Amino acid sequence: MTGLPRLPRLAALRPAAGWLLLIALGIAAPFVLYPTFLMKVLCFALFATGFNLLLGFAGLLSFGHAAFFGGAAYVCAALCTRFGLPPELGIAAGALAAAGLGALVGLLAIRRTGIYFAMITLALAQLVFFLALQLPVTGGEDGLQGVPRGKLLGLIDLSNNLAMYFFVLAVFCAGFWLVYRAIHSPFGQVLKAIRENEPRAISLGYDVARYKLLAFVLSAFIAGLAGALKTLVFQLASLTDVHWHMSGEVVLMTLLGGLGTVFGPAVGALTIVSLENELADKVGPWVTVIMGAMFVVCVLLFRRGIVGELQALLARRGAKKTLS
Repeated sequence: MTGLPRLPRLAALRPAAGWLLLIALGIAAPFVLYPTFLMKVLCFALFATGFNLLLGFAGLLSFGHAAFFGGAAYVCAALCTRFGLPPELGIAAGALAAAGLGALVGLLAIRRTGIYFAMITLALAQLVFFLALQLPVTGGEDGLQGVPRGKLLGLIDLSNNLAMYFFVLAVFCAGFWLVYRAIHSPFGQVLKAIRENEPRAISLGYDVARYKLLAFVLSAFIAGLAGALKTLVFQLASLTDVHWHMSGEVVLMTLLGGLGTVFGPAVGALTIVSLENELADKVGPWVTVIMGAMFVVCVLLFRRGIVGELQALLARRGAKKTLS
């Protein structure tokens, strides 16, 4: 009987142990795998995690998230290249610019729902793409190349791939934790209530429009954080970052990994980036066809995504053990 009071403490320690294990794996990974590949995975995992906050928990499908990802990439690249800003300030400026753009787009888009919301976000994202193509400060079709990584806090030279990787890992952990806390806060519970039954949430007295806007801005901020990071990793901001294909790719990552799950988007990003990395030299443009086929199979057969299906399988096994 003396051991019973300790059970809640042990249960509370399990999530912390899981987080520590994941961080330990992240620290060990660059000594086993190519750091640049891992950095790309982390950037897109953060992008998909931010998008999942909007679609998976608020129920808002945006087809224009490339505007925030790519917009932050251009802002970070321009400030670091032309004004010599240190990397931490360049990333912060890019993420804040994405949040500001998200507030502007959100104010216009949240007035509509469903397909109309998605089309408004797509139209405004195409406007950002047009500006990135035409404005002289963005470099046009060439983009902004040779973006300096600089020195973190004036001390750590990020031109070293290993140092850059640990910086990206730290920013990813901070962004992921921010989304995790938002999901598991009262704010996140209200978002889920809006997703499940918006009229009921309104009848309970919640300012639904304000919650949607906050979710949109936070999602845009995380997407911008990912875009600015990606610019420093590859030292490039290009039209690919603001193209509508990028918006479609993050939708694919989220659905493939598991919509509305915590780790699903990261798993989806790892799967898609790995496929692109492994198959690009072997099948060329057929990579897009393969990913499209995977998307169709996922929608038809594994609607919960990879992580969602695993969670459902574990839940069924747990229920069988309980009954037995």
